[in-house]
Amino acid sequence: MPARETVDAFVAQVLSGAHVEAIRDWYADDASMQENQDAPRIGRELLMAGEAQMLAMQASVTTELLAPPVVDGDRVAIHWRFTFVSKKGHANSFEEIAWQTWRGDKVWREVFFYDPGQTRRPARAP
Repeated sequence: MPARETVDAFVAQVLSGAHVEAIRDWYADDASMQENQDAPRIGRELLMAGEAQMLAMQASVTTELLAPPVVDGDRVAIHWRFTFVSKKGHANSFEEIAWQTWRGDKVWREVFFYDPGQTRRPARAP
């Protein structure tokens, strides 16, 4: 079960833009990530490579925390907004809930819940 301080440190690292490093530092060796109902991707090295590949396709990514994380035992829920700017300059905002199961101080399982239609809508003006 993660301490609130542990979850806050994880969130701070993600908010700093260190997405791959957050996976390296906070995910178990056998961690998995799952997009909505897709099959899970398993293994920290695979997760890091996938994140790096996704980030390399973007000019920039801005991460926002939309609400404080909910921590209940080994379950954590985080409401994020990511704004992706493509290499052509197109921006798109994307909100998700990350539902995590922690094993001690490491994320072991993570499922992302979001509306896939967000990927087809232009970002809203601030």
